[in-house]
Amino acid sequence: MVYSLVLDRARRRLARMAGRFVRAEQGATAVEFAIVAIPFLMLIFALLELGLVFLVSLTLESAVIDVGRTIRTGQVQTTGGTAASFKTAVCNKMNWLGATTCSGALQIDVRTFSDFATSNTSATNNTVPTSMAWNPGAGGSIVLVRAYYTWPLITPLLQTGLQNSSGKRVIYAATAFTNEPYDEQ
Repeated sequence: MVYSLVLDRARRRLARMAGRFVRAEQGATAVEFAIVAIPFLMLIFALLELGLVFLVSLTLESAVIDVGRTIRTGQVQTTGGTAASFKTAVCNKMNWLGATTCSGALQIDVRTFSDFATSNTSATNNTVPTSMAWNPGAGGSIVLVRAYYTWPLITPLLQTGLQNSSGKRVIYAATAFTNEPYDEQ
């Protein structure tokens, strides 16, 4: 009997406390913010990272076109330029990334073709090819310059959607042109 009275009193006290808890509105805003904050912050970080990926893509494309002009005009061929010096020049055009970061993540492929129909400027499955070539050609050669830059992704949602190489995004840029007849004096 005493046991049931104590149990009954405890139930009533618990019901009153639960009723007060349900009616309380003092911390409602904090609770709502806690529920919404994590998805909101993840969305903000994903947008920032996506913007960085696009910025790196545009910067790489511009650098490949600008530095590719040195091949087109014959500067690289007449001065004995190498793949390493060409890569350094592309990295210098992307200097906001940092030279050491760029040189480790960038790979350059320069090939010549007999005509534009046989050159393929598309990326192969969004992965970096295993073999790179360095053949800037001579005057009148058709040249394809391709650059592959691996960009690390940080936001988990973007890693699942954008990655194509072990948590990284391979950013690709290409330009194709006919070398000017610089060797004809």
